[in-house]
Amino acid sequence: MNEETVNLSIRKFLKLVSVSSQREIEQAVAKALAGGERATSFPATMRLEIPGLKLDVKFDGQIDLG
Repeated sequence: MNEETVNLSIRKFLKLVSVSSQREIEQAVAKALAGGERATSFPATMRLEIPGLKLDVKFDGQIDLG
């Protein structure tokens, strides 16, 4: 196992997830606001699954609109 290769691969994956999920959330917020949504925060869950590593982790948080 090449630790540098693994590290770079993980970072690349996390960057993809970060950029893509932020875009999706921003679009969903804009659509909700355009539709008259009045909530100022939304509970959020992110799930990370890597079946080959038997990894299944859930992260809970909140999206605040301020």
